[in-house]
Amino acid sequence: MRGVLIRPLITEKMNALNEQQNKYGFIVDLGANKIEIARVVEARFNVKVEDVNTVRYDGKEKTQFRKSGRFTGSTSRFKKAIVTLKEGQKIDLFEEVK
Repeated sequence: MRGVLIRPLITEKMNALNEQQNKYGFIVDLGANKIEIARVVEARFNVKVEDVNTVRYDGKEKTQFRKSGRFTGSTSRFKKAIVTLKEGQKIDLFEEVK
C-alpha cells in the first residue's frame, strides 16, 4: 500500500472537478492498478471510492543549447489517477497537521 499515491494534483481544473463532480486527482506509481489505487485512497482518507480513471503520460524529449554544446534528455513518465467519490464524501487535502 505504501508508495502507490505519490502526490495530489492541485490545479484549477482539478479544483473545478472537486466542486462540480466530486473528483480528486493524484499522481500515482506507474505500476499501480485501479483496484490498488481505490483501496489506498479509501484507507488513507476514510472515504468510499465509486470509480477510478487512470492516464499514463510518456516523457517528452527535450533539447538544450548551451555554450558548451547541445544536450538531449527527456522528462519523467508519470501516471495520473482521477478518483470519483460516492455522494456526500469529501477529501480535505489542506487539513491542518497536528
